[in-house]
Amino acid sequence: MCVLVRGGGGGGGGGLLKTRVTGSRHESSTTRAPRTAVDNSTLFLTCIFYISGTLVYVLLYVQHTVDPKSSPPKIIKMSTVAISLPRVARHNPLAAVGIVLVSIFVIAAIFAPWIAPQDPAHIDLPNRLQSPSPQHWCGTDELGRDILSRLIWGARISLFVGSSVVACSLLLGLIIGSLAGYYGGGIDRFVNVLLMNAFLSFPGILIAIAFVAFRGPGIFNLILALSLGGWVGYARLVRAQVLSVREREFVEAARALGAGDFHIITRHILPNIIQPVIVQAAIGMAGAVLAEATMSFLGLGVPPPTASWGSMLNDARSHLFDAPHLVLFPAVTVMLAVLAFNFIGDALRDLLDPRSRIEAGL
Repeated sequence: MCVLVRGGGGGGGGGLLKTRVTGSRHESSTTRAPRTAVDNSTLFLTCIFYISGTLVYVLLYVQHTVDPKSSPPKIIKMSTVAISLPRVARHNPLAAVGIVLVSIFVIAAIFAPWIAPQDPAHIDLPNRLQSPSPQHWCGTDELGRDILSRLIWGARISLFVGSSVVACSLLLGLIIGSLAGYYGGGIDRFVNVLLMNAFLSFPGILIAIAFVAFRGPGIFNLILALSLGGWVGYARLVRAQVLSVREREFVEAARALGAGDFHIITRHILPNIIQPVIVQAAIGMAGAVLAEATMSFLGLGVPPPTASWGSMLNDARSHLFDAPHLVLFPAVTVMLAVLAFNFIGDALRDLLDPRSRIEAGL
């Protein structure tokens, strides 16, 4: 007797499993479908673009700071403040731990096809629910798929969704918050009193659930859903910072010299308010990774053939007591990712604050 089972898996789409059952003997052979474009090219290139761009921007900004007494503001090198990364690591070891963990996740996401020990879509029913062993370091799931390979491929989804949500939310927050804080008046009242309060009246996760339930599950629908509720925090922060900077002397001087509003906002205001925004973005990555895992756990994330940390937790619910490693490893991975971004956010907050640098002797 032959049984056709559609196999699930991560990172590359599933295939049809042809199982021949003869008494107590099982013979299985797997024919895998070709990997989807999202898993191969789009996720790979987008992860590299977002993460490398964010890291490069943060590193470049850490090397420069804004002199608030200059008019217009002048960029001076951070070397004059004598900040060194080894000293920061010694002062805040949690930041070093966060950087190491994020680097591991980034490397796993980019080089998943070469790092993963097995194909995450490979189904091996005779070896299902195996405990951790030398052949399967993290064990196997209910379909015999290697959990370590699925964790490595799941890092692509979490980092891709997290960085995309933060990028979209930050872009919307910068635009809306800058316009509301700079122009004030009716625009500020509409954005602050009506628009922001309307989004804040509903929890962000409920807005995401309703949006995905209406549009259907999918990685891009998930990014849009999480971005709908994530931009408000950035917009409120940017608006408050713009309100405190728009009346400064260098802004008045630029306006007296005939500079336009766009030039003033992008060249004079935003460089002076970007420090807390960077910290908020780093901490927002932790929230975005956790939100993606939550949506996938509820079945509203990426489709089942793709490996995701949240979907792995959802699949492991029925084996909580007989195979606890199915829950343990994905849960620990999510916890480490969230802690890593929180550690980096706290370190950036201390590093970009002049008072904290003086108190720490940096």
